[in-house]
Amino acid sequence: MLLKELSEAFGVSGAEDEVRNILKRELKETCSIETDALGNLICKNMGRQKKLELMLCAHMDEVGLMIRSIDKNGWLKFDTVGGIDDRILVSKQVVIGPQKVKGVIGAKAIHLQEPKEREIPLKSKNLYIEIGAKDREDAEQKVKIGDFAVFDTEFEVLGNDIVKGKALDDRIGCYIIAETLKKNPGYSITGAFTVQEEIGVRGSAVVSYRINPDVAIVVEGTFASDVPETKEENYSTTVGKGPAVTIMDMTYVANKKLVTRVLELADSKGIPCQLRRSAFGGTDGGRIHTTRDGIPTIIISVPCRYIHSPVSLSSLTDIKHTMELLEAIILDLEERGL
Repeated sequence: MLLKELSEAFGVSGAEDEVRNILKRELKETCSIETDALGNLICKNMGRQKKLELMLCAHMDEVGLMIRSIDKNGWLKFDTVGGIDDRILVSKQVVIGPQKVKGVIGAKAIHLQEPKEREIPLKSKNLYIEIGAKDREDAEQKVKIGDFAVFDTEFEVLGNDIVKGKALDDRIGCYIIAETLKKNPGYSITGAFTVQEEIGVRGSAVVSYRINPDVAIVVEGTFASDVPETKEENYSTTVGKGPAVTIMDMTYVANKKLVTRVLELADSKGIPCQLRRSAFGGTDGGRIHTTRDGIPTIIISVPCRYIHSPVSLSSLTDIKHTMELLEAIILDLEERGL
């Protein structure tokens, strides 16, 4: 399963090679492929005469860790890469560097902490990774300062519809766009698989300037807040209710005509669809829509619970409906223009 392979791939911001290679393999039969100097993967599905230069965008990178020091006992200190809640790190398993070294994130045991210490959430600067090394020299045979680490999470299907895995933000988007390009529907589109989204939407700035599309569609995995401790009025998105269309976030305000058009299209096709109801966060769309003279951009997302953590959950049905909506949008733009 391609989504499983993408989810389990190693791809921290700045080290997306493994993800890029999977996508290149999958798309080599249907697309012309090139990689720019920053590492963005650009895949063009050359179809019939096109009315618009259309770009589909998903980011390849994931949040993770970077090794910053190795102490005399062989324990690794690290910094986080991207937005990670330090409170979820303790005791998590990770994979480190080119040698795929296994490790566990450790901290001072709770029964050794003073009462006041227990009241303070642990910070990443107070944590370390243990890899079974006996000392610094032993550790340095396996891991180097500057190596990246990702969470060690197996992709699985839970029940009939829920998938569990790491990096669903945004390997889900990569999967959906790759499958769309592979179908070779007969119209010409460009798939842009970007780097370094999680540390400042950097790849999308480069690739959108280069391609300069007439319209862009960003496919994301966004946070779902339909959990017991959240009131329904505060839900951002809900798992199982279809793709979510973004109205606004911290970097982007949607083109209202495009949003209305997408919602009407979803309704006419019988595709479940929802609005992303939070203005928090940001995506590649924020950088794309302000490139050059401005690029009309729509962001559609698959709701995912617990993103930016070792394990995210999402719905296979939502993924299917997002793919259907994306294909409908592409066909509508090709036939009617902007």
